[in-house]
Amino acid sequence: MLGVPAYRPLVDAEPLGQISDPPRATALEQLQQRQHPRSRPRHTEKNTGRILSGITSTVDDMTTFASVRIVTDNLDRLTAFYEHVTGLTASRPAPVFAEFRTNAGTFAISSSDLTTKLYGEDVVRPAANHTAFLEFQVEDVDAEYERLSDLEFVQKPTTMPWGNRSLLFRDPDGNLVNLFTPPGSVPTDRT
Repeated sequence: MLGVPAYRPLVDAEPLGQISDPPRATALEQLQQRQHPRSRPRHTEKNTGRILSGITSTVDDMTTFASVRIVTDNLDRLTAFYEHVTGLTASRPAPVFAEFRTNAGTFAISSSDLTTKLYGEDVVRPAANHTAFLEFQVEDVDAEYERLSDLEFVQKPTTMPWGNRSLLFRDPDGNLVNLFTPPGSVPTDRT
């Protein structure tokens, strides 16, 4: 956390150019509640008041996974890609930020302009991820393979040793995406 003043919160979803300094706790709490409406208030005696993408400073709150975010140089292109893949429509709370809310958590995409403004030039490198999978559970991997036939696949539908039926491809920034169907959900003629 070098270079972050102690009085400045780490809030990553404010529109570019509207980052306040110093923060107002009420405004931060309202932003947090809009991002994660089912979460409980964060400003308690145990809490330091710092917020980073739903990650709180208290141990008992750290068991709720809130979101994962990828950073891109082309937000509109990547948002359109994931709208096509997931069938969901992204919400755009700011021109530099998009999010897909699911029952499991939020998948967010932000512009590198935002992360550079907030964290500096070398903190995040768009399109440089070769260590993580973005995984989406789907009803029928084979049907998704047919629907997404315009994509270039890393792996065609395959039954994995642990039973999932899985399909791999890369998004326009090179992030690896896995669509999978758990065991028992796959028609037996496809294994």
